[in-house]
Amino acid sequence: MCGIVGIVTRGEAKPLVERLDRMLHVQSHRGPDGEGQWLGCIDDTQITLGHSRLAIIDLSEAGNQPMFSPSGRQLLIYNGEVYNYRELRVELEACGVKFRTQTDSEVVLQSIITWGEQAMCKFNGMWALAWLDLESGRLLLSRDRFGIKPLYFYRNGEGFFFASEIKALLAVSGDRFFINVMAAGRYLQQSLQDAQDQTFFCGIEALPAGHTMCLDLHRFGELPPTVQPYWMPPEHELAVDNINQFIETLRETFVDAVRLRLRSDVPVGVLLSGGLDSSSIAAAMQAVLGKDANLRILSAVSDDPRYDEQPFIDRMATHLGCQVHKLPLRFEPRDAFQLLDTVTYFNDEPVMGFTCVAHYLLMQQAKQLGVTVILSGQGADELLCGYRKYLGFYIQSLIRSGKWIDAARILADFTRQGTVLSQFHLQEAKRYMPSVLRPKQIDIRGSLLMQKDAFLDPGLGNGTVMERQRRDLYQFSVPALVHYEDRMSMAFAREIRLPFLDYRLVNLLLPISPAYTLRHGWTKWVFRKAMEDYLPREITWRKDKQSFIIPQSEWLKNELRSQVEALLNDDMLIASSGLINQQALRQLYAQYCKQPAGKGTIWYRDILNPITLEIWARRFAAHLRY
Repeated sequence: MCGIVGIVTRGEAKPLVERLDRMLHVQSHRGPDGEGQWLGCIDDTQITLGHSRLAIIDLSEAGNQPMFSPSGRQLLIYNGEVYNYRELRVELEACGVKFRTQTDSEVVLQSIITWGEQAMCKFNGMWALAWLDLESGRLLLSRDRFGIKPLYFYRNGEGFFFASEIKALLAVSGDRFFINVMAAGRYLQQSLQDAQDQTFFCGIEALPAGHTMCLDLHRFGELPPTVQPYWMPPEHELAVDNINQFIETLRETFVDAVRLRLRSDVPVGVLLSGGLDSSSIAAAMQAVLGKDANLRILSAVSDDPRYDEQPFIDRMATHLGCQVHKLPLRFEPRDAFQLLDTVTYFNDEPVMGFTCVAHYLLMQQAKQLGVTVILSGQGADELLCGYRKYLGFYIQSLIRSGKWIDAARILADFTRQGTVLSQFHLQEAKRYMPSVLRPKQIDIRGSLLMQKDAFLDPGLGNGTVMERQRRDLYQFSVPALVHYEDRMSMAFAREIRLPFLDYRLVNLLLPISPAYTLRHGWTKWVFRKAMEDYLPREITWRKDKQSFIIPQSEWLKNELRSQVEALLNDDMLIASSGLINQQALRQLYAQYCKQPAGKGTIWYRDILNPITLEIWARRFAAHLRY
């Protein structure tokens, strides 16, 4: 895990080393263990590359970057981990490649030299990298299949800039940016983040997940960069011939995904929430490492009994025979907005409320405990139809296909089990409904948003459940989740690893019919069956699991009310810019405060999103223009 930066410019330019230093400094939290730079020319094109290192594998100086090939003609800066580097090293050695270090970075470098862009298809991991061939003048940028590792770029009349974090581009460009109305609109209206490659800063973009970008430095300024995919997830549903064999394959693949992500020369831990996904990761870790292994388990807990998962966390800890390090989610009201401001800085874009604060504090605890690598369960709900919405999508698809009896049976099964329907909340579900069915509420859009149609249909549309899962992987869900997990963890130089986003698991799970994930009244049925021998029954077949929830909906009405009202009565930047109607937002908040807990149609994010967008606009005001 690290941070990477680069500048490409032609002819006269400001001192590049000084500018690169500035970029590295603002994202230095990503790599406290070392720093490296390289400056060179190809024809009259100047290029400089920088790297901040977080040492995970081979902690010696041999892992410092930029890393050069033996010939000195190729070099690499790389952020991430390719977990199957040992297997790739054996394959490369069979091709005659000689290695000088024990790092995965050298394997990545030699893989691209040997196999070109096809090397990306061989990598099992997460990465953002820049690979430069001095002989051909070719600069290759690449991002992992699911965008777990960030990579942003910006072009202006002066040159091309790229970095792991947006703030590095803000620091080097000297430009001021308009707010991206499309991104802001989708955030305010639909609670969508990272739903497009464009960021909240107009002109700054993310390299799409699963893509490479190539620049011809001999013709820099003449030819635009070329961007193309190197991998796409499965597109067509596949039949399951033998469900028992499939369950066995699923179990083996999952445990192996965890095994690969335990490769580290620093301590590894796991985030445990008390649910199926994180408990399965912890159980698989113990299966790989042995009963006597010291599993470093971290959990966030709440004093509010409505949100407290401690009984299930404790049950799993007893099952594993391990201690759990618990972080109570307690904020003093006077500290809450300051914490939002802090995490907004690290996130670069508006945050997903106090969930990001909780994750930030968990990573702070991980640092205090000396745990550098942490496994997390992101991606499981998208692959296994774990969210409540997928039941609705499945019923919708069955009805559209004329399978009314099947739809009725599925509904009856879930009603009898009481697993999902009892957790239905109109406040959140309304965003998946057709416009004619959505409950009416005060429109807080400002004049600028009124002129721009930023709305995305987040429902099933005319596609299949599998197609909707793909959209969650690449647009609606996973991009936002991995964004904040990466930024909150890297704020403390911690590395998050995601076994469920092993591409082999995606290839296995995404193409199967939802009949195997939404089955007998259970979500994630096929995975529950795969892991039932590893877990206590009350974890495997738990009915009431909540997502990573904290009582922020009630905080907004009670503990934080005075601060919210002060902000809404102040001069708001997002109101003066035309993004929101401030008077309408005040009225909506007044209605929300009268709404009983768990009732009504106003979702807490209808209130919190404008607040966090305003906090973001104020935090980055020096870089914005209106």
